[in-house]
Amino acid sequence: MRAINPIYIALLLISILLISIFSLSFAKSDLIKSKIAFLETSQIANELGGLKKAYLKNSSSQKDLKIILNKKILKEAKLDIKFKKNSVSLKSDEMDKKALNFLMAKILNGTYNVVSMKIKKLSESKASFNMKISW
Repeated sequence: MRAINPIYIALLLISILLISIFSLSFAKSDLIKSKIAFLETSQIANELGGLKKAYLKNSSSQKDLKIILNKKILKEAKLDIKFKKNSVSLKSDEMDKKALNFLMAKILNGTYNVVSMKIKKLSESKASFNMKISW
């Protein structure tokens, strides 16, 4: 029976050590990439959670919308307002430019889910308007 040369054993152990060091460094880099991706995903989830809370306030958004629609400038515009269970439809065949600007500023700066909106210019100071807001 022949004896195994100790140099071969040393080379085998060194090669196993080098392979394990390289695989460990690759695993560390993958871990760092995964950690960064997790933090980005977590931040996006927190932002979406905040937006969900802001846009799904059903009763408060309805109250705020009713307050906006009861303003004097909008009553003079003769808006056709139809409240439904999950939405509200706003329609005006002829609306003044000031009233339209007021309504757009209030609705687009608020947290309302505007499903559809159509505005057609009739003249320099008049426009037809149709909008649907859901919650």
